[in-house]
Amino acid sequence: MAAADAAPPPADTSAAIKAAETITAITGMAISPLLGTSAYGAYQYFNTPSEQRDRLPWFAQVKYWLPALLLVLVVASKDALGAMLPPGWKKPLDILETVENKATGLVAAGAVVPFTVNSLSRWILGAVESAPAGGLMPSGFAAIHVAAIDWSWLLNILTLPFAVAVYVLVWLTAHAINVLILISPWGAIDAALKGARTGVLGLLTLTAAIDPMIAAGLSLVVVVIAYFTAGWAFRLLTFGGIFCWDFFTLRRHRFAVGPAGNRMFSAGRLPKVPMRTYGTLDKTPEGDLRFTYRPWLVLPPRVAVVPAATSLSVGRGLFFSLIQDEQGGVFFLPPRYRTHEETVAKTYGMLGVEPAGLRKAWSWIGETMGFGRAAKQAKAGA
Repeated sequence: MAAADAAPPPADTSAAIKAAETITAITGMAISPLLGTSAYGAYQYFNTPSEQRDRLPWFAQVKYWLPALLLVLVVASKDALGAMLPPGWKKPLDILETVENKATGLVAAGAVVPFTVNSLSRWILGAVESAPAGGLMPSGFAAIHVAAIDWSWLLNILTLPFAVAVYVLVWLTAHAINVLILISPWGAIDAALKGARTGVLGLLTLTAAIDPMIAAGLSLVVVVIAYFTAGWAFRLLTFGGIFCWDFFTLRRHRFAVGPAGNRMFSAGRLPKVPMRTYGTLDKTPEGDLRFTYRPWLVLPPRVAVVPAATSLSVGRGLFFSLIQDEQGGVFFLPPRYRTHEETVAKTYGMLGVEPAGLRKAWSWIGETMGFGRAAKQAKAGA
């Protein structure tokens, strides 16, 4: 069943305009998969004659795009209210949204993007077959009957890898915003990040309605920016994925600190090691610390020298902890390390454990107001 045949032809039937619309649609879906796919499905639904709507693909059916748009509205309400909530109150919802963004991103890459490319291929081939001799096809081929052969699969093979690459690049950078929201302690920052992403999507939508070629040009600018931020976004993707897995599976109850090496993320303080690089912290027989990692998780391993353990301590945070020195964090510890901070400090011979991040802020407030642990100890000794 050719679902693409149900969509009416655009007002401008040039191949360039159709390709521009496709590039913009793929970029928009990559920026926000749930909103992009549901809006694209609604567009397909309302631009298809009612008697042909049953032939539309699943994401263009009311039973998908309407609940999806309602879910987008719920997420927007969460973000608006989150700016007024105390730090950390909406963090579990942010984790759920990060998981949702990963899931819908995979669905869009595996189903919606191929359908969009297939629609473009069928449209181009349909335009070629219906063109008069001397038009889109050379007159020498005008008499050849090609309608009996579906060549869209060949055109898909040529165009689909490019479309998926564009989608993945843009989605990586857009998804990084979800991870930044995940590790941000303040709702106002979350709202600003989400607003920036929505603004880019809205600009693409507006320009697409005015001039598809301008929208395609803006989409290509987004793709170029995404290309240069791909490494940074991939590290954030890895960080967010492990963070969510540890949080929802309560991995800290099954985790034990290993004596030989433990997996964690760099905090940007090691020379030539980008922030949030995932690797293993080892302790050599001589007592030195080293961090071993693979760029992009699969390239040949590299080793970085770590400051002496006697200058490091473990900072216990509200959602995740870190290894730090006097100048700041050296490693981020995934949530699996929660309640294992003392063991980490003992395993590597570090100074000890102290509050960090929001926990440190609340500890300071408690001690200042006279109800913190240090204040109680002081009163007991008085």
